[in-house]
Amino acid sequence: MTITEKILARAAGEKKVVPGQLVDAKIDIVMCHDVTTPPAISMLEEKGIDTVFDREKIVVTPDHFQPAKDIKSAELHKRLHDWAIRHKIRHYYKLGRAGVCHALLPEQGHIRPGEVIVGSDSHTCTYGAFAAFSTGIGSTDAAAAIATGELWFKVPASVKFVLNGSLGPGVYSKDVILAVIARIGVDGALYRAMEFVGPALAEMSAEARMTITNMAIEAGAKSGIIGFDDVTRQYLDEHLKDGKDYIVFESDDDAEYLATEEFDCSALEPMVALPHLPSGGVPVGECTGMKMDQAYIGSCTNGRIEDLRIAAKILDGKQVAIRTLIVPATPGIWKQAKDEGLFDIFYEAGCVIAAPTCGACLGGFMGILASGEKCISTTNRNFVGRMGHPKSEVYLASPATAAASAIEAKLADHRKYL
Repeated sequence: MTITEKILARAAGEKKVVPGQLVDAKIDIVMCHDVTTPPAISMLEEKGIDTVFDREKIVVTPDHFQPAKDIKSAELHKRLHDWAIRHKIRHYYKLGRAGVCHALLPEQGHIRPGEVIVGSDSHTCTYGAFAAFSTGIGSTDAAAAIATGELWFKVPASVKFVLNGSLGPGVYSKDVILAVIARIGVDGALYRAMEFVGPALAEMSAEARMTITNMAIEAGAKSGIIGFDDVTRQYLDEHLKDGKDYIVFESDDDAEYLATEEFDCSALEPMVALPHLPSGGVPVGECTGMKMDQAYIGSCTNGRIEDLRIAAKILDGKQVAIRTLIVPATPGIWKQAKDEGLFDIFYEAGCVIAAPTCGACLGGFMGILASGEKCISTTNRNFVGRMGHPKSEVYLASPATAAASAIEAKLADHRKYL
């Protein structure tokens, strides 16, 4: 079996499962945020269900519209807050400790290898970076998971992505995943488990790996997953709080894959995904010089401390020529960036530094685009109207490319600043 099949077999109490099989799986963690959880709460209340399966296994944080931007978002927050308090949810991160969910949960030690993790957000696949099966669900499934601690799944077939070679100077994990999606397309892994392996991956930090699994959904995948190694162990040793026991599964040598895709990461260049799909990735050299109006560095894809350090290295001693938003993904990252002096660099460069929020990424607030405006963004999605007006455009790239483009007010190859 593959690692994904082994995890689902354990959760379903089965000795073996195969792709296409329907299984009832026990859930280890349910992630809840302010947009999709209130509808789930309403569904439960309509059925007369006012219980949760385990108040220790539900993690709650407002993030999409926090701090509340208007009355409607304030009502969502109140509904989430009242429900979390009523059920004594142990891991409820209130405003001031709330952060972008997919950065917050690993940081706060809620993610373990071998577990089944769901969240009513498509980028829940991020947690697969820690050898877990993690996938996004809708509000209806979230209601079922909250009440029962179980969900049914169709076991996904796995596709192996072998990342060979070594990343060159100024090439990052964001460039890798943009190159992968550019090759296979936005439906190239439809309902598949994308399993990433290879020597280039071994050199990446846990934070860099999260960027890769975060964007598995942009290829249509059910999940993204990376096997356990010393990098995983070190991150977990630093972040797990409630005991450090977990189960490590590995894919068998004779496990069957639907396909295997190989990439020479040594040949990769910095990538930019052109509008209006994440699959529009091209080397930055093919699009340099295109005028930009905004740069956005943040989100569940690239708002971690490693990302902010990369951007600060480019921006140090420079001035941005367009509005540039820096949004640390969690309060912990915010404080670390401040303590390391990164905020001084961003301030001197003329950037806006915001509190943790998903706001701009989904076109909610704190960075909305007007008609005709173009934004170089470290987020994961560049659909039509994703960050504002339907006639605006979003270009996806790494924090380094975004920072260099902010300095030049146009798409730029950041390697000249290294």
